[in-house]
Amino acid sequence: MAILLQAKDRLLSRLKSLTKIQRFNHTLEPQMCREMCSDSFNQEVDVSNWKTVDSRNLGITRAMIPQPSWVVLKILKSQGFQAYLVGGCVRDLLLRRVPKDFDVITTANLKQIRRQFHRSEIIGRRFPICRVHIKGSVIEVSSFETVAKHGEGKETVLLSQIPYGCDEIDLVRWRNSIHRDFTINSLFFDPFLNKIYDYANGISDLRCLKLRTLIPAYLSFTEDCARILRGLRIAARLGLSFCKDIDTAMHSLSSSIERLDKSRIMMELNYMLSYGAAESSICLLRRYNLLKILLPFHAAYLDQQAGKITAENPMMLMRLFFNLDKLVSCDRPADYTLWVGLLSFHQALVSDPQDAFVVWVFASVLYHGKWKEGVKFARDRAKEPVKFVPEISGFSEIESDEQLAVKVTELALSVQDCVNDLTKASSGYVFVSKKIERNVQQIFDVLVNSIESYNSGKRSHIIDYDMLGKGNLVETRFVLGKIILKTISGGLVAGEEEIDEEEMPEVLDKDSVENYLAKKNRKRGLQPSSAELKLKTAKKCKWTEKFSSINHELSMNKEDVVPKEEVEEIHKAVKNCQLPDKELKVRTTEKHKWIENSCHFDQELSINEELVQKEGSQQLGEETQKAAKTCQSPEEEIKVNPEKILEKKDRHSLSTEGTNKKRDKQKRADDKKKNGLLLSSLFKEK
Repeated sequence: MAILLQAKDRLLSRLKSLTKIQRFNHTLEPQMCREMCSDSFNQEVDVSNWKTVDSRNLGITRAMIPQPSWVVLKILKSQGFQAYLVGGCVRDLLLRRVPKDFDVITTANLKQIRRQFHRSEIIGRRFPICRVHIKGSVIEVSSFETVAKHGEGKETVLLSQIPYGCDEIDLVRWRNSIHRDFTINSLFFDPFLNKIYDYANGISDLRCLKLRTLIPAYLSFTEDCARILRGLRIAARLGLSFCKDIDTAMHSLSSSIERLDKSRIMMELNYMLSYGAAESSICLLRRYNLLKILLPFHAAYLDQQAGKITAENPMMLMRLFFNLDKLVSCDRPADYTLWVGLLSFHQALVSDPQDAFVVWVFASVLYHGKWKEGVKFARDRAKEPVKFVPEISGFSEIESDEQLAVKVTELALSVQDCVNDLTKASSGYVFVSKKIERNVQQIFDVLVNSIESYNSGKRSHIIDYDMLGKGNLVETRFVLGKIILKTISGGLVAGEEEIDEEEMPEVLDKDSVENYLAKKNRKRGLQPSSAELKLKTAKKCKWTEKFSSINHELSMNKEDVVPKEEVEEIHKAVKNCQLPDKELKVRTTEKHKWIENSCHFDQELSINEELVQKEGSQQLGEETQKAAKTCQSPEEEIKVNPEKILEKKDRHSLSTEGTNKKRDKQKRADDKKKNGLLLSSLFKEK
C-alpha cells in the first residue's frame, strides 16, 4: 500500500511539472536568456575597469550646467545628500553637444526630494521620479533607492558581483549603473568634485562611437522594449554604430514595441523627429522594420522608391525631413504637430499628385501668412520645374486666383483627411490620438475657411523657437511652409537673403565664433553682443593710437598759435573756392559731418581731453573747422589739410607744459584776440 501511495505522489508531481512547463512555454526563450545572464553575472567583476576621471581634463566644468539644475544639485547637497548629473546629459557634454535635458540622481528618497522643493510632484509607476519646477524649468530627479527596490528580485545575482572592500557610495553608483540601458548612459558627473564615474567603459564606447548594452541585448530589450526606440534615437542623433548583439536583438524583437502605450510611442517618435535627427531616424526605423509597424504607408513608399533614387530625382519625403533637421535641434526643438503635418502633407501628394504651381502657392501662403503675398511670391519664383515623382504631376501656371484658391483648398482638405487616416487602425499601429489629430488639422483650417482673407499677423521671417516648441499655430504654419518651399525650390525663400544664418567658420576658435554670432545678431536687430563691443573697442583703440601719436609729435613742438601766414592762406583758399550755391550747401553738410565725427573721437579718446575742453582752445578749434569746411571738396583733397588744423588745436592745448607758464598764458591770450579778429573778418568777407 505504501508503495502505491509513493507512486501516486510521483505521478502527481510529474503532472504538476508538465503543467508548469506548458503554462510558461511561451516565456522559455527569455528565461534561457536570464539563465545565460545569470551565468555571466556569476563571473567575478573586474574592478580595474572602474574609472574616476577629472571632468576638467575632458573639457567639462560646472559652468556648463544650467542654473535650474545647479540650484537643485546645491539644495540636495546642502541637506547632506549625494547628488549627481546622470545619463544623456553627461554623454552629450563629453561629445560637445547640447543636452536635451539635465537629469539629477540623489541618495535621498522621493519623499525627501519632494520636501526640499515647494513646486514638485512624484510621477510614474514602474520607475517613479520627482519633477521639480524651478526658475521656469522642469528638472527630473530620481533616487538611487528606486532602482534598488526595482532590482530586489535580482539581489541574489548581484551579490556575487560585489567586489571585496569597495566603498559604499561606489557600490550604490555601480548598482545603479548596471540597471541602465546603454553603457554611454551609465556615467555619473559630480560637479562639486569635478569627477566623472564610469563603471562600464562608457567613455571608451563614446570614443569609439559604439552603442552597447550593459547586459545581453536580447534580455535588455525583452525587459523594456522601449529601449529599442531609445537606442535608434541615440544612434541617429549621435551617429553611433550598433554592436552585433544589439543588431540581432533589434531585428528579432522589433514587433514587441506594439506592447508599448501609444503615448510612449508618440514621445519616442517626437524625440526622433523634432530634435534635428529626423532623416537618419527614418532610415533606421526602416532598416529594422519598425517603420512598417508605425507608418506603413510611408514605409511602402520608401520601398517603392528605393530603386529609383538619383541625384536628379531624390525622394521628396527624405528631402522634407532633411530641411526640417536644418531648422531644429536639441536646444530649439519643434512640437509634434510639425512633423505629423509634414507626414500628412506628403501622404496627400502621393495619394493624389498635384500641380507644382498649386504646391508653390499652398506653401507660400503658409509661409507669408497672407493670400495675396503668397500668390505673388509663387508667380514670381515658380519658374523651374519640380522633379519629384510621383508627388508632382506637372506644372501649369493658373491665371485665375479664384481657380487657384479652389485648388489650394482641395489640397488642404486632402491633407486633413490624411491626418485622420493616422488615427485609424487600417493605417497600422495607432499612436496618434484624437487630440493630436485636432491640433494638426487646425494648421490647415485657414486654407479651407476663407483662404483669400487669411492674415496670420506675423511680421517677420524669423522663427520664434519658443512659440514653435509650444505648438503655436502661426509659427508652425510658417515653419511648415518654409520647409516645403525649401524642398520644392532647392534654394532661399522670401526674406532669407536678409535673415538666413551664414555658414559657421571652419575654424571654431573663440574669436571667429563670436564674430559669427555678432553678425547674426546684427542682422536680426538684436542688441550688440560682446563680439560687437570688442570690435567697436578695437576701432576706438586705433583712433586713440592715431591721435596719441599726433599729440606726441605736437608736444615736441613749442609753437602754440596759428601763424598769420597760414591764416592768410586759408583766406585765399576760401576766395578761390567757386562752387554753385546748392552744391556748396550739400558738400558743406558732408564736411560738417566729417568734422563732427573727428571731434567726437577726439573728445572721447584723446589723452589730452581735459586740456581740449578749455574755452580758448574750443573756440579756436570750432572756428578753424568752419574755415576748413567751406573749402573742402568730396572729390578733391582739401587744400588745407584738416589734420593741420587739428594739429594747431592740439599744439595750443599742449603748450601749457612750458617752463614759464605765466608768460605763455599771457601770450596765448593776446594771440587769441588777434586770430579771433582775423578769422571773424575772414568769414564776414565770405
